[in-house]
Amino acid sequence: MDFIFVHLHFAQTTLNPTGHSDGPLNMNHYANKKSAAESMLDVALLMANASQLKAVLEQGPDFVFYYPLVVLVSISLGLQIIVGILLIFIVKWDLNDVSKHFRLNVLENIATALVFIIVVVNVFITAFGVQRPGSSS
Repeated sequence: MDFIFVHLHFAQTTLNPTGHSDGPLNMNHYANKKSAAESMLDVALLMANASQLKAVLEQGPDFVFYYPLVVLVSISLGLQIIVGILLIFIVKWDLNDVSKHFRLNVLENIATALVFIIVVVNVFITAFGVQRPGSSS
């Protein structure tokens, strides 16, 4: 998720459907598309975690891993909301403004670290196993 801010306008060109160049690659346009794709994946994981939280709550405190799963799913949901907010700020800033490159790089690094933590937390959620009520173990 790191951006490398190199000005290679002569080498970066986009092609229209006819195969002709439309000019240099617009880094803002590229970053916005990339962030939109990440946001869609984040929404999918957010919905999956919300569903997992519902299933755990339906199991009730008698479920063996009830408290660890409630904590882990809650952490995952909270971190996903933070990453979503970070992505909104990242998309709003102009990549072509050199004075903002350092801040954008810091935000991208924070978002990357948080996504890594989300992945690790979700590995543990999967390991503990969320079961729907009435399912056999």
